[in-house]
Amino acid sequence: MVFTKGCVSTRADAREQAPEPADHAIRQRDTQARNPPNETTPATRDNKPKVDSSDRTIFQSTPLPTIAATPRARHAWAHNDAPRAPKSTAGAAETETVLLILQILVAGIALGCVYGLIALGFVLIYKATETVNFAQGELMMLGAFICLACMGPLGMPFWLAAVAAVGAMALVGLGLERAVIRPVLGQPAFSIVMLTIGVGYVARGGVTMIPGIGTDTHTLDAPYKGEAIGLGGLVLAGEQIVIIGATAALCAGLWLLFRFTRVGVAMQASSQNQLAAYYMGIPVQRLNGLVWALAAAVATVAGILLAPITFVHVNMGFIGLKAFPAAIIGGFSSLPGAIVGGLVIGVVEALSGFYLPEGFKDVMPYIVVLLMLAVRPTGLFGDRARKKV
Repeated sequence: MVFTKGCVSTRADAREQAPEPADHAIRQRDTQARNPPNETTPATRDNKPKVDSSDRTIFQSTPLPTIAATPRARHAWAHNDAPRAPKSTAGAAETETVLLILQILVAGIALGCVYGLIALGFVLIYKATETVNFAQGELMMLGAFICLACMGPLGMPFWLAAVAAVGAMALVGLGLERAVIRPVLGQPAFSIVMLTIGVGYVARGGVTMIPGIGTDTHTLDAPYKGEAIGLGGLVLAGEQIVIIGATAALCAGLWLLFRFTRVGVAMQASSQNQLAAYYMGIPVQRLNGLVWALAAAVATVAGILLAPITFVHVNMGFIGLKAFPAAIIGGFSSLPGAIVGGLVIGVVEALSGFYLPEGFKDVMPYIVVLLMLAVRPTGLFGDRARKKV
C-alpha cells in the first residue's frame, strides 16, 4: 500500500502514476534548457554554504555556467555539445617550428653560396688545366686582406675597395699561373697538387709575418652589416641577403661570359680538348692564365662576402677544405654543379649543427662526400668519361 495526499492506492497504481526514468530525465533536461540556472544562486536550499563539522573551512558550490539566449546555444546545452575553445597553443608551436626550420635553411643557403663560389674556382682551374688548386682558400684570404687594406690605410669606401681587391687578386692569379704553375705543366698531377699546397702555406705565412695585421682578427665594416629585413615571421640578415644576391648575380655573369663571348667559348673549347683547341688556333696558355685570374677573382668575392660574418684572419682560408667536398658533390666538370654542391654542404652543415650533437657540424660534409662517392662517383652533374682499351 502507498499513501499519497491522504489517498490510499495500490503499488500498481503508484507505478502507473510515477514517470518513467528516461522520460523524467528528458523532461528535466528540457526544463534546464528553458530555465538555465542562475550563477548567483547557491546550490543549497537555505542559501547558506555548507560547513563541514570536522573543518572550519567554508566550501561553496561552484556556480553553473550561464546559457546564451539563442536556440543554437540552448540546443548545445541540452545535448551536452557546447563549443570548445580552439587549441591555439599547438598551432603556434607548429608555426614556430616551421619558421625555425626556414631560418636554418636560409642560413645554410647563405653559407652554401660561399662554399659554392670557392668550389667554382676549383672547377674552373680543373677544367682548364686538369689541376686541383688546394690554394683556393688562401686566395680567398688574400682577397679579404687586400679589401681590408684598401678600406683602412687607403680610406676607400667598401664597394670601391671590393672592386679594387677583385682586380688585384685577378692579377695575382694571373701571375701565379705564369710564374709557378705553367713551368710544371706536364709533370705528374701529384707534383702540381703538392705545389699548390705549398703556395697556400707560403701565402698564409707571408700574411702572418706582416706586423700588426697577420696575427690579429679584423672586422670588415660592410655597409649592410647588422641590417635585417623581416619577411613574414622570418628575419633575414643583411649579410645573408647580400651573399645570396651576389652569388646569383655572379653566376648569371659567368653564364653570359661562357655563352655569348668569344673568350668564354674559347675557354670551353680549351677545357674539353686542349690539343684540338691549340690546333684550331686558340691560345691555350693565355686562356689558362685567364682562368686562374678568374678563379682568384671569384675566391676574392667569396672572401669579401664571408668577412662580415666570420671576420678577417689568416686562418680563414681553411674554409676551402669544406668547399672541396662541394666541388666533388656537384662534379668537377660542372660549373653549376659547384654551386649546387656548395648549397648542399651549407644546408647539411646548418641542419647538423642545430639538430645533432656538437662536433657533427664539421664532419657531416665529408660524410656526404663519402656517400656521394659510393653512390655516384662523378658527382651530381659530372660527365662519365669513357675510354676504349
